[in-house]
Amino acid sequence: MSSPATDQHLRDLTLLRRVRDRMDREYAQPLDVEALARGVHMSSGHLSREFKRAYGETPYAYLMTRRIERAMWLLRGGDLTVTEVCFAVGCSSLGTFSTRFTELVGVPPSTYRAKTRTTTGMPSCVEKQVTRPIRNREARPAAPQLA
Repeated sequence: MSSPATDQHLRDLTLLRRVRDRMDREYAQPLDVEALARGVHMSSGHLSREFKRAYGETPYAYLMTRRIERAMWLLRGGDLTVTEVCFAVGCSSLGTFSTRFTELVGVPPSTYRAKTRTTTGMPSCVEKQVTRPIRNREARPAAPQLA
C-alpha cells in the first residue's frame, strides 16, 4: 500500500514529464514557466522546484538548452543568419540567445557556424555527439568504467 505522499509524488512526476515533453515539442513557441505551470495546474514556484529536483535544472534552463541544440543543427546545415536562427528557435532576444549559446557551446553562434562549415572529417553521428551542448554544468562527470 502506498502513502498519499508517494502517490502525490508520482502524480507530480507524470505532470513534470508532460511539461518536459511540451518543451521538447513546442520549443520554438513563446513558453514561460507560468504558462507551463498553468497547463498542468501547478503553481509556477512548485513547478520550478519539482522540475529542478527531478531533472537537475530549471524549466527555463531546459528550454534554452533545447533551443540551443536546435540552433546548433540549423547553424551547421542551413543558410539562415544567426539572427534568423535565433528567432526560428523561439528566442526573442539576440543578445540572450548569443550569451546562452556561448555558455553552452563554448563559442559564439557566428564562430560555431564558421567552424562547422569547414569539413570536420568526422562521421556525422560522431560529430553530433562531440558537438552536443552540456546541459547541466553542475553535474559531476561520470566515473570511468573499468573493463
